[in-house]
Amino acid sequence: MTGSVGDAEDIVQDAFLGLSRAHQEGTEIVNTKAYLTTAVTRLGINYLHSARVRRETYVGDWLPEPIVVPADRPAEQAELADSLSMAFLVLLEALSPVERAVFMLREVFGYDYREVSRITGKSEANCRQIFARARQRIAAGGQVAGRAPSRERRAEGERLARRFFEVAAGGDMDALLGMLAPDVVLHGDGGGKVAAIGKRLAGRLPVVRLLLGVFRRAGILGVTLRPAWVNGRPGAVKFDAEGLVIGVIELDIADGMVNAIHAVANPDKLARIGANSDMA
Repeated sequence: MTGSVGDAEDIVQDAFLGLSRAHQEGTEIVNTKAYLTTAVTRLGINYLHSARVRRETYVGDWLPEPIVVPADRPAEQAELADSLSMAFLVLLEALSPVERAVFMLREVFGYDYREVSRITGKSEANCRQIFARARQRIAAGGQVAGRAPSRERRAEGERLARRFFEVAAGGDMDALLGMLAPDVVLHGDGGGKVAAIGKRLAGRLPVVRLLLGVFRRAGILGVTLRPAWVNGRPGAVKFDAEGLVIGVIELDIADGMVNAIHAVANPDKLARIGANSDMA
């Protein structure tokens, strides 16, 4: 709902505080799960209304806070569904707060329309209309929610990601071009605090030229990449020569090719991964 781990934790905490106050006031709560689900959803909707205003003034592309799992812990990353991928979360930004809540409740968590109606305070008929509209917009963006990647797909993604980073670091332009989809898109989020592309870059040649320049500079400065699973997709964490975090890269891979690259360098979104580098 939020695209931010910290804000999500605040919302959950507020919901539990509300539950505690209700108990203290003697309110009878028959179904605790239903109470908390409703509270979290409505707090999330309120959050999104205010977040939309803030993001209108955001510098450059806005990307969600990366959720990073080390590559050597496959059991944990396997539990991350496609509903956490950056491409999917960015698409959700195009939905209104209520559309987003209804879509997540119905499509990702499997609530029936009666439950969605109770949680959101909308009629069942209205929820059906909202969901149909939201699902159509998400499908138009080529994303599917709630499906965990298969073991074979994860292994293929790992292999291709490893090869991708090796080729980029080696400066082989032809090989890199062959690994990218014709309509590949690169998104960069520096939040106006570190150097990053101002808007998304589309097309094989522009993306390859930028990548080769970035990796060439990284090699000179002693930057290293550590493989990781980022929002359930293969990627890597970038470290400077002192072992401080520079950024995170997520690769959106399908049919053996890289369709999208999401690079987060905004230090505010990297604090949970490790100490931040001051390298711009």
